Amino acid sequence: MSPLPKVTRPLLRDEAYDRIRQAIIDGSLAPGTPLRDADLAEELGQSRAPVRQALLRLAGDGLVESKPQSYTRVAAIAGDEVRDAVQLVRALHEFAIRQALPRLGTEQVAAMRAANERFAAAVGSGDVAAAIAADDELHDVPVRACGNRAVAATLERYTPLLRRLEYARFSSLPAHRSIRRHTELVDAIEAGDAETAAAVTSTIWSDLEASLETAETLETP
Repeated sequence: MSPLPKVTRPLLRDEAYDRIRQAIIDGSLAPGTPLRDADLAEELGQSRAPVRQALLRLAGDGLVESKPQSYTRVAAIAGDEVRDAVQLVRALHEFAIRQALPRLGTEQVAAMRAANERFAAAVGSGDVAAAIAADDELHDVPVRACGNRAVAATLERYTPLLRRLEYARFSSLPAHRSIRRHTELVDAIEAGDAETAAAVTSTIWSDLEASLETAETLETP
């Protein structure tokens, strides 16, 4: 009888990573919060090893910052790394739209409209988590249709930096503007208008980049 695959340690590491990352993204772990592996391990019911591995990975993601023998803490929401990320994410979404548009049919358009309806409902009820989840679902449709694994992997790597900003800066006015932008995007896709779809996509992410200035001001002592 063959032995079972040794998967426990990687699963623990990934679970620790996912839980800590989500807490950072949604603000449960605020910027500047000290991150002690022993405390996190106790809270998660895990050993310190997978937590340390998770923190190293999160540091690589730009969500955690550390200085040897000094501190490990949640990184600031805004900064040059976040600005770089939003510019990259914007360019990749524009690329994905252009590549995917010939493959986006009635089913994909309906899925994007349904996601925008869920987004609007979440905005109306003030449910930030549901709004961001619906937003992810909408933008994920052309990314999947694009079929470029490098694009999808890079967006998975950098989008969490931007979602932190959205959690922190969520308000009714920008959110309602996003509903309209989403509608314009889906209308352009349905019409087969690649230039307009790419332009609207760029505007959506440029709006988020503009909010960085306010976040940077708030984080400046």
